[in-house]
Amino acid sequence: MTEVIQTEVIQINAEDLSKSYGQVEALKDVSFSAESSGILGILGPNGAGKTTLLKILTCYHPPSQGQAEICGLSVLEDSRRVKEIVGYLPENNPLYNEMTPEEYLNFIAEAHLIRSSAKKYAVEYAITVCGLKPYHDKRIETLSKGYRQRTGLAAALVHDPPVIILDEPNNGLDPNQIVEMRKLIRELGKKKLVILSTHILHEAENLCEKIIILYEGKIQAQGTTGEIAKSLGMTEDKPDLEKMFIKLTNRQSEEK
Repeated sequence: MTEVIQTEVIQINAEDLSKSYGQVEALKDVSFSAESSGILGILGPNGAGKTTLLKILTCYHPPSQGQAEICGLSVLEDSRRVKEIVGYLPENNPLYNEMTPEEYLNFIAEAHLIRSSAKKYAVEYAITVCGLKPYHDKRIETLSKGYRQRTGLAAALVHDPPVIILDEPNNGLDPNQIVEMRKLIRELGKKKLVILSTHILHEAENLCEKIIILYEGKIQAQGTTGEIAKSLGMTEDKPDLEKMFIKLTNRQSEEK
């Protein structure tokens, strides 16, 4: 097994990240930081640049300019080591449907070079945390969408990383499955730094201590809902994220 990287401080720092695909600017001068455990939401409409940002942080795509570090490791210069300390659930949740969750997690554990002596514990840990015990030996193709999402989340956790990155984790789930997934994510946020993207405002309000609002590749606001409301001159006792979001995105449209 690759030596586990010890991280006394869980931290992400991004500076002036931009990403272009041909003539399309998907991300423009994005800077932010996050540290310690907790849940940070990346919020924005479809096409805002959320997935592009997460792919840069998980070393799937290099930025066109700028830099990002996770626990002091550069996503450009230390991509292999970054992948050792980050767990990633992409939006499309790629799975091998002919496998069982246990077989799939063993495969992922081997890909992370987890020693045989530790692999059994790692797989059992991921199965337990994600509530997969009743279905660990069932073929993935027979599972509900909710349990396939749990299997993908377990794969992101099997190497016990300090940073978890989730791209639209509740996409396509029914209301009961969303409630269960929220519980899992909240528990993870107690010990790990969780970054999740969503275009559903209610999800961000229910899960995230802090949020970043992206629109057309740019950060429009970041912080707690209270901090964002204050920056917009909103004085309600309970900040309304939907009003803030509409105000920010409409303002940008009007400025064009």
